Amino acid sequence: MFIKIPELSLVLLVGTSSSGKSSFANRFFKSYEVVSSDYYRAIVSNNENNQKATKDAFELLHYTVAKRLKNALLTVVDATNLFAKDRLALLKIAKRYHFLPVAIVFNIDPKICEERDKKRVDRNVGEYVINAQYKNLRNSLKKLKYEGFKQIHILKSPEDVNSIDKIVRDKLNNDKKDIKGPFDIIGDLHGCYDELVELLQKLGYIIKNSSNYFDVYHPEGRVVLFLGDLVDRGPDSPSVLKLVMSMVKKEIAFSVPGNHDIKLLDKLNGKNVNLSYGLEVTLEQLKKESIDFIAEVKDFIFSLVSHYIFDGGKLVVSHAGLKEELQGRVSDYVRDFCLYGDTTGEFDEIGLPIRLNWAKDYHGEATVVYGHSPVLEAEWYNNTINIDTGAVFGGKLTALRYPELEIVSVNAKKIYRKPAKPLGEYTLA
Repeated sequence: MFIKIPELSLVLLVGTSSSGKSSFANRFFKSYEVVSSDYYRAIVSNNENNQKATKDAFELLHYTVAKRLKNALLTVVDATNLFAKDRLALLKIAKRYHFLPVAIVFNIDPKICEERDKKRVDRNVGEYVINAQYKNLRNSLKKLKYEGFKQIHILKSPEDVNSIDKIVRDKLNNDKKDIKGPFDIIGDLHGCYDELVELLQKLGYIIKNSSNYFDVYHPEGRVVLFLGDLVDRGPDSPSVLKLVMSMVKKEIAFSVPGNHDIKLLDKLNGKNVNLSYGLEVTLEQLKKESIDFIAEVKDFIFSLVSHYIFDGGKLVVSHAGLKEELQGRVSDYVRDFCLYGDTTGEFDEIGLPIRLNWAKDYHGEATVVYGHSPVLEAEWYNNTINIDTGAVFGGKLTALRYPELEIVSVNAKKIYRKPAKPLGEYTLA
């Protein structure tokens, strides 16, 4: 038996005294991964049993947890964690650093805990305390799933605890560090199917078309990374989707979602969205497609991960870019940043979000490749590059070859949509 937890998670051990939390932590986690309330009581008072030192101990515990999460380190909190307010403080830290909170609950019969407590030589909390803690534990079981924990694992007996022989640390879906490339990273497509085919062929890909399925390969084993915004505005979003979906299915490509893709998914799922910025064009094109294909599109977009990390952490791809401290993390905020970039929350005179140039302050080691804000030419800024060169607006469809860092482009066949602003004026300096 095993418990599977995310590789980047904050794990709260929840249970009464003598329920086996510390022994469990020592079995499955390294000593420096475990942050113990008893240990910090000893740090601040020379006595781990000194309950008067609890406030100071938890201030230090929270500080340590925050530092570990900031540095992307899995952390386990060994405390009773029986009160919602105490859990909330830790959940806030997890949210601040975009970590996934996990609860491992030791729902052990209090009689067993009382017997263990009597045999302890270091300290005894007594029957009354354990029974009071158990009542709080039972109350906590009703609340945990509403508090924001992504996983809750409940161990109901010593047998359950002893049956666990390992903790499996699950890589996050965005972690593709083991895939080294070489890659061809392609910017915003917006339904420009002819340009996509021309660019792929220019990059050396062989494309065979059979109905709704494309067989694509590269003689040198290169892989395509699509930066999202596959649809809207352009002449043939369905064909773009068919080609990209075929390549992703065959594992010759990866794709992240763009904000236009997510908006299409929302509409196909029946949500009330504004038919603007080219969505109306895509919906009209999709009327000619089968119900089965529409279902495949929905499943495909839903499956897309906000960003990917490749080549041992040296390469990050995202639709709208990603700050260093958000790379490899998972949260609604991270997903929104990947879709929309850094915005002020305000809108300009023509109704477009006012975007900030997050790349101006980027100093990360990973090269970040993104699109979203169209520019005249692929644009390096620090260790980031924007390769959305506005194909749908009559510009170019651009790829960045990695690790060569060479730009390959094809010109748009025509202006499919007049831009709301001149290319290059979508981002604030």
